[in-house]
Amino acid sequence: MATRKKYIQRAIAVVLVLTGINIAAAYFHGRWDLTAEKRYTLTANTRQMLRKLDSPVEIEVFLKGDYPASFRQLAQSTTELLEEFREYGKQNLRFTFINPGQGLTDSARMKFLGELTAQGIMPFNMKVQQEANDGFAEKLIFPGALVHYKGKTLGVNLLKNQGGQDPMQTMSSSEALLEYQFAYAINKLQEKEKPLVGYMLGHGESLGAEVYDALSTLQANYGLDTLTLQSATYIPHDFNVILFAKPQSAFTDVDKLKIDQYVMNGGKVLWFVDESSASMDSLHEHPSFFAMDRGLNLEDMFFRYGVRINQDLVLDLQSDVVPLVVGNVGNRPQIQPMPFPFFPMLMPTKAHPIVKNLDMVLSRFVSSIDTIKNDDIRKTILLTSSRSSRTMRLPAQISWEIVKTQPNPREYRQKYLPAAVLLEGKFTSLFRHRENRDAVDPLFHASGQQFKERTDTANKMIVVSDGDVMSNAVSRKEGPLQMGINEFNPGFAFANKEFFLNCLEYLCGNSGIMEARNKELTLRLLDGEKIRQGKTKWQVICFLVPVGLVLLFAMVFQFVRQRKFTE
Repeated sequence: MATRKKYIQRAIAVVLVLTGINIAAAYFHGRWDLTAEKRYTLTANTRQMLRKLDSPVEIEVFLKGDYPASFRQLAQSTTELLEEFREYGKQNLRFTFINPGQGLTDSARMKFLGELTAQGIMPFNMKVQQEANDGFAEKLIFPGALVHYKGKTLGVNLLKNQGGQDPMQTMSSSEALLEYQFAYAINKLQEKEKPLVGYMLGHGESLGAEVYDALSTLQANYGLDTLTLQSATYIPHDFNVILFAKPQSAFTDVDKLKIDQYVMNGGKVLWFVDESSASMDSLHEHPSFFAMDRGLNLEDMFFRYGVRINQDLVLDLQSDVVPLVVGNVGNRPQIQPMPFPFFPMLMPTKAHPIVKNLDMVLSRFVSSIDTIKNDDIRKTILLTSSRSSRTMRLPAQISWEIVKTQPNPREYRQKYLPAAVLLEGKFTSLFRHRENRDAVDPLFHASGQQFKERTDTANKMIVVSDGDVMSNAVSRKEGPLQMGINEFNPGFAFANKEFFLNCLEYLCGNSGIMEARNKELTLRLLDGEKIRQGKTKWQVICFLVPVGLVLLFAMVFQFVRQRKFTE
């Protein structure tokens, strides 16, 4: 009886201990990320943002359903990330997975899918294997999510358009950017006041259809206002960033003084500058023309800040296409897309979060950039040409003949010519020791500030040597397209829009959130040749070793059993 009571007490004690452990684990628990790239570890800024949530964030993810394996993997990675978000957001972070359009009528489904597209969640059309004898069928997938916070909603694209990569690398890049995508959306929804961007006018900058997508993007994500430089006495420091979009006429010293003092007082500048006058309009009007230096008179300012936009044009074997008439069939011309070396597909250097996990960026008539030795300014190259490129000095003759002739690879020996540079540090004024008193005095009286020769703290600026990077094509049928889409090759969108937004986001001071873009997932693929050579060996090992271990265990057990009972 005493023995039985003892066993009962032990059983009760075990149950109580296990119950206590489970209760404690519900409130106190930890995780260890053993992956080399720390794929399951959130950045410090993301964790801090989630801890400070003051209202619930509702996330609807549209990755539920019978999807191919690659999308199921993306859904699983999204689940794991959002569970990690919930560890820090607690009850203020909720998420659900939804099959978009399930249970809706055809008209309601089309309306709902249209609403997702309006939120920026782009559909992905995939061919899916049906039954064994039924072949393939097209399936529309919306790999995205909607983030809701205090009555506001923002769409998130979970699948990155990585046209230059294989599908496995595309999914890997998409998974690597999941934290940034969700953290960026939550941060944007939390903003009480949007950063103000000044769109600069007065030097031929456009407000037309060719910058429709850029202006729409700015209005959706930032406060936007225009400022004509010549008519303004000074540039107000209410602007977080000022943007120069493809200026076409020369800047005077007074114009440059206004910009210079804006920079000296901590203002950020994003430059999209065309050094040459080359354009497709000129090539459509004439079979051949000379591209000239545009004469913007910005060389001395850029030189003082740490860069020089060269008077040349970059030609690249890795280039986008233009339509070319290659013959006629009957009375109808035969048009074929042909690579145009003056349209380089710029490569991200991955040296900075702005271009980490970024696809190629489309450019048109881009110039190369040199960096100038300046210990006070750190230069980070963001975009370059490919390893097979060359330059052509201005003035340069441009004609259709370069498309019709086969390029000689031996002429394209220059590698990775810079086309976009980030400048960070303490800038020195262009007008140091030579300020024009006639211009400085009115500027001082208007702004209420003294002339500054140097920035007090580190500042930053981005210079891109092609104004068309932020321009969009205009289709005769569809009107303005998205940045980075060639109207003659509409099936693929380059990363121009993402690059544009990343530049603005970094300059506006959200560098903490952008740290999440540094995350990179490594694809540790098996060696196909070793698999083929060792296939039989490993099949035999995997089959015989488990069976052998079971037999060995049985023999040892039987031997011990016989020894025990024979004694």
